[in-house]
Amino acid sequence: MPSWTDTVRFAFQPVVNLTTGGVTALEILARPESGDILAQARRDPELDGRLAALAMRAAARQETLLPLHVNVFAGTLADLGGLAALRDEVREAGRMPWEVTVDVGPPFTHVPHQALVEAVSVLRDEGFRICADGIGDGDVPLRVLADLAPDLVKLDASLLSRPAVVRAMRTLCEQLGALLSVEGVETESQCAAAVSAGAQLAQGELFAPPARRPAADVYVPALSPVAAATPPYGPPVRQFVRPAALLPAGASAGQVRALLTGSPDVSGVVLVDAAGVPVRSVHRSRFLLSLSGRYGHALYADRPAARLGDPPRTVGVDATAWEVLDVVADGARDRTSDDVAVVDRLGRCVGVVRLADLVRALAESRVEEAAGLNPLTRLPGSDTITGEVDRWIADGRVFTLSWLDVDGFKRVNDGAGFAAGDELIRAVGRALQAAASGATRVGHIGGDDFLVLADPEWLDPLATSVLDTPWSAGGLAVTLSLATVLCAPGSVTDHREAAASLAPLKQAAKSLRGASWVLGRAGLPGHEIRRGSGAAPAHAESWAGGPGRG
Repeated sequence: MPSWTDTVRFAFQPVVNLTTGGVTALEILARPESGDILAQARRDPELDGRLAALAMRAAARQETLLPLHVNVFAGTLADLGGLAALRDEVREAGRMPWEVTVDVGPPFTHVPHQALVEAVSVLRDEGFRICADGIGDGDVPLRVLADLAPDLVKLDASLLSRPAVVRAMRTLCEQLGALLSVEGVETESQCAAAVSAGAQLAQGELFAPPARRPAADVYVPALSPVAAATPPYGPPVRQFVRPAALLPAGASAGQVRALLTGSPDVSGVVLVDAAGVPVRSVHRSRFLLSLSGRYGHALYADRPAARLGDPPRTVGVDATAWEVLDVVADGARDRTSDDVAVVDRLGRCVGVVRLADLVRALAESRVEEAAGLNPLTRLPGSDTITGEVDRWIADGRVFTLSWLDVDGFKRVNDGAGFAAGDELIRAVGRALQAAASGATRVGHIGGDDFLVLADPEWLDPLATSVLDTPWSAGGLAVTLSLATVLCAPGSVTDHREAAASLAPLKQAAKSLRGASWVLGRAGLPGHEIRRGSGAAPAHAESWAGGPGRG
């Protein structure tokens, strides 16, 4: 009688890096030819654990070098703990645990919380990576997600129609130190939405459908860089990690040569010790050149490949792209094209980054950033500032959004000329930038209008500095008006609501004589007049506790 294992085949679907466009891993998917083995596995931990082991065995037959994703139900992990059968198959395949990501999927209802967290801890201590799967289409509680502290979170593509939710999940991932992936991507518009929302990885029919053999090529649409998603010190290196070609530290030159000649896309090999810590780095071109010389193969083929390698260059998995460039810049010039090994908190190699990927992404982000700058002041435009506002809202931060402009600017242009008007605008922009502190962002949204996004504590000194300065253009004295809305967490849902709250405050500031400053709170009536004289609007009221008051 045929075994149930005879009715199960496995398919492979690539996980694509949305920054580099390369395949970063393969997910192994069980495809029963008859019956509903997966429904049985959901109720039977032993069966599900066996399926995970068989998936690993199927991958071993494909001789792929790519990292692997193996699916396991949350209940299975809580019941079986360390998944002994899967661990045995990983060893049999000659794989390192950190080359395997365990995708923990729903249902989570009725799964013992503590048992699940402890099982994840066991796997993580051995080096396995953990993915929280089925987010948005499953029943995972936020508490479980936070306690699992996964390396990767997979969102269902249906959530892309709710960008605020995806941005919030990206913020949570940043706090957890996890990457964000979107699965089930079928269209280019979904891919663009995933990139815009800050996802680093994706998979789906758009790139390549599941197939019995790993796809040699994937389709990746042209991806526009998202400068707004770049943190202040450069994008995280996690976005650029490629799979590493790993061999034991004692591997022979012949073994390395066989790997390189059979895998033309591999740019180098990382030799690791028994714990997975890089000990030598073998550069493809230099290595093959050494073996191609006269007597090269005879001299080196059976000797340790480490003799033809170099000390590895490494960065932590939490490093930024700029830190990688620092590592490259500090080394010898003939090694600028070497891969840089990315290591986890225990020093184990989890992948490599290529200099070309970093340079391309950083250059594109600078071009994108430059395209958004106002040509007169070289300050960011409204898109950059409003994008930052949305991120601060998603982060749950208290912030102030201010609108500053020149009073009677048309009179300046008519009386002193447009050149004097332009110089005045540039001078105001420089003053705002000079007075900005902390995380304050200054933008020039056109004409004589500026936006300032700031933490409340940094706004008062900036406003005082700019409003107390005597301004003039072509001999004509001018004053500035400043309107500020203070936004507490939950008071606005996006930058549009913040801007709508700011509009009446600007009108109130413009109604005052001299340099003026009006401050209000989002969602509350009234405002405080902090600078300026003259009759206030009828609805105005004064209240204390604005930014800068202690």
